[in-house]
Amino acid sequence: MVLLHRDDGRVLLLRRAGDVYASGLLAPPGGHLEADETVVDGALREVREEVGLRLDPDELEFCHLVHHRGPRGEARLGVVFTAQRWEGEPRNLEPAKCSALVWADPACPPADCVPYTAAVLTRFVTGALLSTHGWAV
Repeated sequence: MVLLHRDDGRVLLLRRAGDVYASGLLAPPGGHLEADETVVDGALREVREEVGLRLDPDELEFCHLVHHRGPRGEARLGVVFTAQRWEGEPRNLEPAKCSALVWADPACPPADCVPYTAAVLTRFVTGALLSTHGWAV
């Protein structure tokens, strides 16, 4: 996933829609890697496909890793990048999967975020590089 930061510190979140995991909830641009794709290439592709922005790979910075357990028990690693510069204006290029674009303060995640997104944003603002979510305590 990629946290796209405006000058005011807000990050871009997409309201998921349709027949997808966490439909109706907010999450940053992101997704699964394709075969033979690096995490950087995947992040660049997802941002381009979902919101139409072109990022310079040199402007993409690793900022967080989340070890997440989903509602069906599947374990996943989420690599989170941040970017403050891009080409273009964000627009919804996947209306069947996204109903809105929202700029949000990462220090106060919206209540309707995907749960692991809220956890990532909360830890990200503290500078933490690693978080876990969905694991039994």
